[in-house]
Amino acid sequence: MSSMYIYEPKNGHGLPHDPFNAIVGPRPIGWISTQSQAGLNNLAPYSFFNAFNYVPPIIGFSSIGRKDTLNNIEATGEFVWNLVSADLVEAMNQSCAPFPPEVSEFEATGLEPAPSHLVKPPRVAKAKVAFECRCTEILQLKGISGEKVPTWLILGEVVNVHIDRALLKDGIYQTAHAAHVLRGGGPADYFTLSEDQLFQLFRPA
Repeated sequence: MSSMYIYEPKNGHGLPHDPFNAIVGPRPIGWISTQSQAGLNNLAPYSFFNAFNYVPPIIGFSSIGRKDTLNNIEATGEFVWNLVSADLVEAMNQSCAPFPPEVSEFEATGLEPAPSHLVKPPRVAKAKVAFECRCTEILQLKGISGEKVPTWLILGEVVNVHIDRALLKDGIYQTAHAAHVLRGGGPADYFTLSEDQLFQLFRPA
C-alpha cells in the first residue's frame, strides 16, 4: 500500500472531514464589517481570506454562498477588515451565527463599533488592527468546465489603516505580540501565534 493517500476531489475525499482547507492553513481570518444602504451594520468572519498585493495594498476574501456581506459590498463598495486576536475569538465565533439581515452582529454580540475615517462601515472598537477598504473587484468563481460556482471573490484596496501603537516596536509591527488567531481545517480547529514560534529567515542577497 502506498504511503500517500490519493484522491480526486471531483469523486469525493472519502475522509471524515475534507482535508483541503486544513492543508491550506492555518489562514488569517477575514472578519469583515459592512453597512447596508439602509445603514444597518453587519459583521461576519470568513476563513478564505488573505493579502494579494503590496502597492496598492489589496486584500480579498471569498463568500461561499450569497451572504449579507457580499450584498452590502455590492451595494456600497466598502468594507473593513478587523484583526481577530485571542481576546476577541469568542466574539468572532458568535458573529458567525446565522442572524437574519435585519439584525446587526455588533448588537447581537455586544461588540462596540468604532467609526472609520474614510468609509462608512464601522470598525470593531477592540480590534488591534483594522483596514478600511474600497472594493475593486467582485468575481464569481468558475470550475475548469467553465461553469460558475456559488462562490464570490471580493477584492478591495486598503485606503486607511488602524494599528494599536502597542504592537509597534521601533516602527516594526510585532505579529506574534498581537496574538493573531488563525483558522485551521478541522470542524473547530484554530491556532494562535506566540513569541516562541518566531524565527527569522532573510532572503538571499
